[in-house]
Amino acid sequence: MIGETEPSQLHGGEPRGGSSPAPAPRVTFDRRELDRLLNLYGRMVAAGEWRDYAIDFLKDRAVFSVFRRSSDFPLYRIEKDPRLARRQGAYSVISATGLIVKRGPELDRVLRAIDKSLKVVAG
Repeated sequence: MIGETEPSQLHGGEPRGGSSPAPAPRVTFDRRELDRLLNLYGRMVAAGEWRDYAIDFLKDRAVFSVFRRSSDFPLYRIEKDPRLARRQGAYSVISATGLIVKRGPELDRVLRAIDKSLKVVAG
């Protein structure tokens, strides 16, 4: 009966006082990183290069994938893997073929490999 049941039990939740295991920590992009990624994405969409993106927060890494078309495989994957921070750098840009285009400790430097708007013009 509804009057005798805890509200959390009506929706399939744990009853109050029950202990549930803490969720496993996931690697995520922080706000500054997301701002930088979405800024680049917006410019590339405006240029007609990219059309869609996906963000995956996995146990060991965070992945920002960009697509030329929605149904395609990712054109590039920008990955953040904290386990590699002391070795090659936590950030990497990986092409559709699986080739690591650039890897390093700073997101901005890694994104320069695919950011075509930042060109030096000699005069």
